[in-house]
Amino acid sequence: MNKKNTYDIILSGVGGQGVLTVAAVISRAAIKEGFTIRQSEVHGMSQRGGAVVAHMRLSRSEIVSDLIPKGNADFILSMEPLESLRYVEYLKPDGKLITASKPYMNIPDYPEIQEILDKIQALPHSTVIDAEHLAKEAGSSRAVNMVLVGALAKELPLQDESLKAAVEDLFSRKGERVVEINLNAIVQGKNAG
Repeated sequence: MNKKNTYDIILSGVGGQGVLTVAAVISRAAIKEGFTIRQSEVHGMSQRGGAVVAHMRLSRSEIVSDLIPKGNADFILSMEPLESLRYVEYLKPDGKLITASKPYMNIPDYPEIQEILDKIQALPHSTVIDAEHLAKEAGSSRAVNMVLVGALAKELPLQDESLKAAVEDLFSRKGERVVEINLNAIVQGKNAG
């Protein structure tokens, strides 16, 4: 786990994959840990299946801008592989890319998946996670985004209690079982790769 004061994170995916939920869980947990949060608007949500990106900055000091300059992101967290490569120019040389392995083929000319995965794995610091499998292990294939939250959370100074409180805040209205599945998914993500 890193012990820095600032973390710049690009969140990417496709509309309907839960990028907003990822942002909400991380933000709520980080606030409980004393971080200041700045987040750009999430772009692409108006169309299910359209590209989605958000810039998220966590800091223990003042944050001047909510946008992350190219070459400065500590992490790219992506719900699907092609979208992770779309933003790779934002990554620091020692930054880490974390992505789910399963593509969301929302365009007719989606590139060959193995080519995309090869490009990702050629990066110096990348992790490709079979998040769908882990989400099913946690209790629901819909919890892919929480598996990825767990994979990122092990890189951030966020306590399990803060993540649990964030998940409970967001999902309690959907019932105890949904909360339990999402918490299990975070654990699966923390234990992955």
